[in-house]
Amino acid sequence: MKKLKRNVRLLKIVIYKETLIDFKEHLWTFIGSFFGIGLIGYVQSRSLSELDNLFLIGSFGASSVLIYGVINSPLAQPRNLIGGHLVCAFVGVTIRYLVPEVWLAAALAVSISIVLMQITRTLHPPGGATALIAIIGSEKIKALGYMYLLSPVLSGIMILLIVALFFNNITSHRQYPVNRHWYRVWKRKYL
Repeated sequence: MKKLKRNVRLLKIVIYKETLIDFKEHLWTFIGSFFGIGLIGYVQSRSLSELDNLFLIGSFGASSVLIYGVINSPLAQPRNLIGGHLVCAFVGVTIRYLVPEVWLAAALAVSISIVLMQITRTLHPPGGATALIAIIGSEKIKALGYMYLLSPVLSGIMILLIVALFFNNITSHRQYPVNRHWYRVWKRKYL
């Protein structure tokens, strides 16, 4: 009974802290994500015609949630952002070339991507969408082949990362990345 009371008390604290409204935090989240996605869209609109829009892909929206809204999460760190998207883009394009059946290619691309992100310690959930986009994306996306890795994927994530590094470190109460040694393969520590 004592343990149950303690767990209920802990649950109340967690729910309370998760539902607090921190206007400063929300403001910086909004500003960072607005500038990150906005900059990709602006570059796209200036460098490509409206019919060739390929810089913005859906998985960047999900990445923005992590790198601007949950900046302390290990899944939001630069290594995960960059590595996760690139691993998944590579897997998606490769599987698209090897497996002609769309449903099978989609399932294989996402599943293999998840395992490879786990192995490389670059788990970034939006990466699964990046792999899936390589399979089910428009004909323009499919025509890119392995160039998909460079643009829109690498160019987009670098824009998101640079904006995150700038806006997440403007105030003293936010620090991104959490681990300044995020680039180390096997010796990363987040806590």
